[in-house]
Amino acid sequence: MKFILQPGGALHGAFRVPGDKSISHRSIMLGSLAKGITDVEGFLEGEDALATLQAFRDMGVEIEGPEQGKVRIHGVGLNGLKKPQHPLDLGNSGTSMRLLSGLLAGQDFDTVMVGDESLSKRPMERVAKPLRMMGAVIETTGEKGTPPITVRGGKPLHGIHYDMPVASAQVKSGILLAGLYADGETSVTEPAPTRDHTERMLNGFGYAISSQGSTVCLHGGGDLLATRIDVPADISSAAFFMVGASIAQGSDITIQHVGINPTRTGVIDILKLMGANIQLLNCREVGGEPVADIRVCSAQLHGIDIPEALVPLAIDEFPVLFIAASCASGKTVLRGAEELRVKESDRIQVMADGLQILGIKAEPTPDGIIIEAGQLGSGTVVSHGDHRIAMAFAMASLRSSGAITVEDCANVATSFPGFVELSTKVGLNIRAVN
Repeated sequence: MKFILQPGGALHGAFRVPGDKSISHRSIMLGSLAKGITDVEGFLEGEDALATLQAFRDMGVEIEGPEQGKVRIHGVGLNGLKKPQHPLDLGNSGTSMRLLSGLLAGQDFDTVMVGDESLSKRPMERVAKPLRMMGAVIETTGEKGTPPITVRGGKPLHGIHYDMPVASAQVKSGILLAGLYADGETSVTEPAPTRDHTERMLNGFGYAISSQGSTVCLHGGGDLLATRIDVPADISSAAFFMVGASIAQGSDITIQHVGINPTRTGVIDILKLMGANIQLLNCREVGGEPVADIRVCSAQLHGIDIPEALVPLAIDEFPVLFIAASCASGKTVLRGAEELRVKESDRIQVMADGLQILGIKAEPTPDGIIIEAGQLGSGTVVSHGDHRIAMAFAMASLRSSGAITVEDCANVATSFPGFVELSTKVGLNIRAVN
């Protein structure tokens, strides 16, 4: 699939983007391990979250739906999963694979996890290493420690304290999920704040977990109790429209019911530092997660040195932030973001390549990028199967001088089903061609 985009336009309207992917994943995982029936609303029916849902069905969990975002999970308890008949196919979802590595380490059966071509290139040793310290037996593939992954069950786990070398919510969550099955206390200290959806949701399921400073800890051997979950709209999906409305003159949008967890709002903070006109309206709390309506009007953006403290809080939003930087006056510098090189693609290099094709001066560095604002031109860019790259370059068309074609866009469905239809409705001139 490729996107064909015509230049110009503005964004208008009030709308809701799909449910938060991180929370959707975790609702299935913890709901399956809980005692009782968990009802979920707002579930993201994208391919990544559906891969997690299918994995738990394959392990014997009865799950009704999804139907219009509603899912009912008949939990089997922490020790009620059954050995799957086949390898668990997690598609494009690194979140599923890393979190399941910890969860499966505590089971009494062996499991093999596989993924698509993109996921099969992503590093898994960062989570396998601390899990082995807990007593898990995990086998990755090749010198780079990539999938397929084999997790050997039936091994007793013990709690550890782990100082994470790199901030990663997926690694933190994998260790904590293994900690549910471990003897004693499991604690993780992170070098910078990362999303805390796992900790919040464990609390929501009645599991005792404590945080002190940058350290979070829990004791193994407890129970998860079924609950109700209302998944807010995903700020990572909202970010594309936040940037689009900021750069397209005359735009005025309101994105409704968006999760504004403080570990996820780096994109708002960075855009405001660049001069964006963003208001948070109707702030409230839903199921332990802060939620708001986000109004964005067009503004004159200016380049900045992005504070390194904000990098982990906006790690998934940088592709579209690079589009904002290309439309902002002056120069934008990003440092401390080497994590972007091991996402669904090398997001630093792939974005730099695409921006250069469109006439923007973009210089990749080992841990970031330097972007000088200019006139976005026309051309064909390749997303390398990375959904966030594809959607970022779609927004670039709002300020381009000519048509943009984005190739290899099928994976947009992993996180944002209906992206083309919603984008068209609010003012983007986009069509998808197979």
